[in-house]
Amino acid sequence: MTTASDLRGMISYTYQSSGPLLPTLHSHPYYEVYYFHEGKVNYLIGDRIYNLAPGDLIIMYGMTLHSAKVDPTYPYIRSIIHFEPSLVQPFLDMPGALNVLEPFQSYKNHRICLRGEHKDEAEQLLVRMHELQQRQDATSQCRMQLAFIDLLYFIHERCMQPMHRPRDYASDKEKHVQTIVSFIEQHYHEALTMELLEERLHLTRSYLAKIFKEVTGVTIFEYLYQRRINQARVLFLLDSDLSVTEAGFQVGFKHLAHFSRLFKQQVGMTPETYRRRIREETTL
Repeated sequence: MTTASDLRGMISYTYQSSGPLLPTLHSHPYYEVYYFHEGKVNYLIGDRIYNLAPGDLIIMYGMTLHSAKVDPTYPYIRSIIHFEPSLVQPFLDMPGALNVLEPFQSYKNHRICLRGEHKDEAEQLLVRMHELQQRQDATSQCRMQLAFIDLLYFIHERCMQPMHRPRDYASDKEKHVQTIVSFIEQHYHEALTMELLEERLHLTRSYLAKIFKEVTGVTIFEYLYQRRINQARVLFLLDSDLSVTEAGFQVGFKHLAHFSRLFKQQVGMTPETYRRRIREETTL
């Protein structure tokens, strides 16, 4: 039997958060629903940069690097839901149920631009979830889960409908940064230098460095190294028997010491410890 405490461990909901946010690249194994209420934000997700508008809803599938670059002169308000996909499984097994996880599984990471009545409906669902969450009793927690399932059906319905998508880039500068991110995504495991980027992208090194930090909040090599470390985590999850040396080599590090140092810096443990924990968890 699933208890209210179990539910809280499987879903985390923050409604209309307005706290400050550092532009830190991060990833996590659970699914995410992100709703943008207000602000001026460039959102880097995987190999895409989104210039957000109020009513944008983003779904994210697991271990994808993401980071929000926020203009601090504007209030930044967002609602975020993290959930374990196993939370949804009992509802998928019901007769006639739709696979409401399909948008996450098919699109991986996807923005839905909600406007008009669809925007209003999404916000009403978020308010309802928040109201139920505030009550803290077992019945309300279960009803909050049902409201969340309704939100997933809403997302599924919107993803099945053709929609007009506004232009992702507010400026040529953001378009250039998208080009940089796409290039790194294709070549992160290779030996990359600023000279190579300058040659391949036909933009000066100084300009590349300047606009990338300005748009994303991190430097090109901070992004590159985080992308490599994140991919190494994925490799360990897929194969916990993979050696640390081979994982580092596959994601683009030539020297084991450099790989181990950055991995510990970003993940909080050495790659060997991380790999061992993955192996222990999979044998439980």
